[in-house]
Amino acid sequence: MALTRDFKETVKERAARDPAFAKAMLDEAATAFLNGEPHVSRLILRDLVNASVGFEDLAAETKRPSKSLHRMLSEGGNPSMDNLAAIFGAVRKRLGVSFEAHGVEAT
Repeated sequence: MALTRDFKETVKERAARDPAFAKAMLDEAATAFLNGEPHVSRLILRDLVNASVGFEDLAAETKRPSKSLHRMLSEGGNPSMDNLAAIFGAVRKRLGVSFEAHGVEAT
């Protein structure tokens, strides 16, 4: 039997070593949120936080408890807009990017 790697670990390691991949994950999380898929956005953000900022540093930066942040970014999480903005802001800052939203015609 062939050995396989855990998908989440693979994504985490890739995001940690590849800034372009991490930025693409952040873009995907923002796009999912803006397109009405907050559950997808939370899960992508959770993986990205694990790979980039870490929950303890995120807690310090956002001034929110680490356990609360874990719950917010869980599958059933329900972060407020303020908390979500703080999370996006901390990750954005860590990755050294800014957001620019564009509307496109739906297909």
